[in-house]
Amino acid sequence: MTRSAGIIGRGARAVASCALALCLAAAWSPETARADGRADEAMAAAGGGPVSRAERWLWPVQPFRLERPFVAPPHEYGPGHRGIDLTVLGENIVRVPAEGVVAFSGQVAGRGILTIDHGGGLVSTLEPVDSALLAGTPIAAGAEAGTVSTGGHTALGALHFGVRLDGSYINPLVLLGGVPRAVLLTCC
Repeated sequence: MTRSAGIIGRGARAVASCALALCLAAAWSPETARADGRADEAMAAAGGGPVSRAERWLWPVQPFRLERPFVAPPHEYGPGHRGIDLTVLGENIVRVPAEGVVAFSGQVAGRGILTIDHGGGLVSTLEPVDSALLAGTPIAAGAEAGTVSTGGHTALGALHFGVRLDGSYINPLVLLGGVPRAVLLTCC
């Protein structure tokens, strides 16, 4: 393959990734998200990985608008958006998305970060957040974790919500039930 063909191929993959993310974001609505927050059926339906790792996942803020969708990078170190950005439309209280233990709570590069280890390889990160929680604190799903702060790449009043499974970023919508099932349409 020539150098220009390789560049075009990478560009096409990036455009396809962005198009898929935008379609998923446009298709998401509160009606498509499972009201009970269960992730096991959503992960199985979306092919998102081992069902046994999924627990009850909740939205970290409510109400909100999905401001920026997850965009999977074309490779491990490639550009992308490794989480979702939620613009808070009500109180700026951040809640724990699933039961776990606080792995990190503090400032990184001038913004508040809260990282929660949910077990089974699942780790969530919320930013920017002002939180009084300390590392090692067990915390229940839905418990108040802090408030939306400022800093980082998000717009003022927005929260970045990222999730890793065994160290690799995954789309948080898979755990929240917000990824709609694929529907095959007839052609012609």
